[in-house]
Amino acid sequence: VFDLARMGPRQVEGKCGLTPAQYPEFAALRGDPSDNLPNIPSVGEKTATKWIREYGSLDALLENAESVGGKVGIALREHVDQVRRNRELTELVRDVPLEVGVSGLRRPEFDSERVHEVFDALQFRVLRDRLFDLIAAEGGAVPATGKPDVFAGDLVQVQSDGDLAAWLKVHVEDRNELLALAIDGVWGAGTGEVYSVAISGENGEAVWFDPSQLGTSDERSLATWLADEGQGKVMHAAKGVMLAFAARGMTIRGLRADIELSAYLVLAGQRALTVEDLAERFLHASLPTSDGSGGQLTLEIDDGAAARDALGARARAIKILADVLAIQVQERGGESLLREVELPLVTLLAQMERDGICLDVPYLQQVEADYASEISDAQQSAYELAGRDFNLGSPKQLQEILFGERGLPKTKKTKTGFTTDADALQWLSEVSDDPLPDVLLRWREVTKLRQTVAGLLPLTDAHDRIHTTFQQTIAATGRLSSTDPNLQNIPIRTEEGRRIRAGFIVGQGYEALLTADYSQIEMRIMAHLSGDDKLIETFASGEDLHSTMAAEVFGVQPQDVDAEQRRRIKAMSYGLAYGLSAFGLSQQLGISAGEAKQMMDDYFERFGAVADYLNEAVERARLTGYTETLLGRRRYLPDLNSDNRQRREMAERMALNAPIQGSAADLVKVAMLNVDRGLKAADMKTRILLQVHDELVLEVGPGESERATELIRDQMARAADLLVPLAVSVGLGRSWHDAAH
Repeated sequence: VFDLARMGPRQVEGKCGLTPAQYPEFAALRGDPSDNLPNIPSVGEKTATKWIREYGSLDALLENAESVGGKVGIALREHVDQVRRNRELTELVRDVPLEVGVSGLRRPEFDSERVHEVFDALQFRVLRDRLFDLIAAEGGAVPATGKPDVFAGDLVQVQSDGDLAAWLKVHVEDRNELLALAIDGVWGAGTGEVYSVAISGENGEAVWFDPSQLGTSDERSLATWLADEGQGKVMHAAKGVMLAFAARGMTIRGLRADIELSAYLVLAGQRALTVEDLAERFLHASLPTSDGSGGQLTLEIDDGAAARDALGARARAIKILADVLAIQVQERGGESLLREVELPLVTLLAQMERDGICLDVPYLQQVEADYASEISDAQQSAYELAGRDFNLGSPKQLQEILFGERGLPKTKKTKTGFTTDADALQWLSEVSDDPLPDVLLRWREVTKLRQTVAGLLPLTDAHDRIHTTFQQTIAATGRLSSTDPNLQNIPIRTEEGRRIRAGFIVGQGYEALLTADYSQIEMRIMAHLSGDDKLIETFASGEDLHSTMAAEVFGVQPQDVDAEQRRRIKAMSYGLAYGLSAFGLSQQLGISAGEAKQMMDDYFERFGAVADYLNEAVERARLTGYTETLLGRRRYLPDLNSDNRQRREMAERMALNAPIQGSAADLVKVAMLNVDRGLKAADMKTRILLQVHDELVLEVGPGESERATELIRDQMARAADLLVPLAVSVGLGRSWHDAAH
């Protein structure tokens, strides 16, 4: 509700034609759906108002109910008891003992720090703005602004060649300051553009310039400073800044802090990590906008003074936040993780995004055409089975055909009818002989595959390479994610997914694609964290993990384990690492909850240290408030002590999942850095192109296949010193599919 009107006695009479005292009696006659007060049939607002005004009160009306004529009179007399009950329910209780009077209801001064803390935890950004706007409108002091001069300082504008060089000499050579860099620009798809730049030093001293207008001397000074590893830089979303400057032929080295990454380690799981959000959260201050209006920063291509001041304030905010967040990261034990893993990874990811991966465009165009043909065939088959044309993507039409015309068993009921989602169609396919559900499932599958391929083709550059964007700050567990396009969601185990992967090929000037991934990394981490002797022994011996575990649980010899037993144990082993319950396991395996629970009990009986670890992990997190990976990545879970059972159980599953999945994510990042350093040290042309969960995809330089395979396997195996060996599988081929192993 945004528009609230003050309703005094005069306003009530103007709106309803009744006094406030008469309104509850009017409501008793009219009814009130919001309070579940039934109305009198055939009696509307006009009639109710007329009666109250004519008789003066509800009591007088009911005393004279016999004199009210017509159908409405009959209806009134039939519902007298209901009207009396309505009136009782609309009456304000006036004798409740109150511990406070009207004078005590004035808004007191509040703890702004606590307000920010609570609103940040609940991610109430809009409500915070509304609260402070309300306080300001009533003449109160708004705590969000903090010190009015928090982002103030001298801003030098580069006017002529040499101005920037002189400013950098003072702040870099003479004072050796750690400088904050902010840009107004865009980036993505492995490239970017810089419109304007602000650099802030100590004491709020900043410089602003348009890089396209720099003279020769200043451009050389800027490039030298940016590329100097010894001169530290502080940024926000540094990878994007690197891409934007790289498009101008400039390299950035010496990244000492990325406040987005720092905030991510402090506030894992929160999405609002912009400079504006962080300024409000940690500094209780709002950045000025490019139009000088205050509030959220909205950078635009603008050469006005307000835009320059806004970018200068942004650079100062980054500088201040870097110091504040450094303390926060240190308090949470994330200093080495940030310094040794996350920050170095920024530079590597920027390079990977710039390089991209090559597509076989003619091949994928043919794949898309094949999918389009198959979609058409499936659509025609559906029409023939249904006996008419219909929209295969319309749930309403599917409900009419499946449950109405064809009389198939009813699925789960929803607000819009019986569900026709993928699970429902799969169930219908299993419980009936009707071929239509299978046709619909195939149509959906192929439509999705075609959309995947069609989404890739327009994104290629002039060299047929496609450039994804890697996100470091999305997943709370520390995993990298891929967007625009998402190259991590191409199916791995299906033939259709492999067909799409065959369209990712080695680029010109390189020998092959190489894929390298960890074998059962989550289970190896589970073995290390739990210290379970049987698990450790299985890995050390090189036996098939799931067959050996199945033999233990089902009481048979490893060679007698059948495919179904192995599948069940594999599902449970990985499920336990992700907090899977007995019910979840039963749903996944298609067995009863009782059978799933018995299977878990048998499992824990034979792998007792795993059960102990899982129980201790939750209890330890309940005491400390957080989980921690092998490299010290923390995830805070306040809901572990929630009174709400669903929230508490969800937090418990996260407490099981975060240390294992988070440790796996950390190890893959370390492996990436190890491999990249090893390749550079060996002066090899081979380079990392993609990271997909536990897998790396590389492009191998000419004649480097054997050396690259050995180096990559060795460097990935060294990513962590666990109680069990890290096994790495490597494959080579012309395409991503061919290189799969």
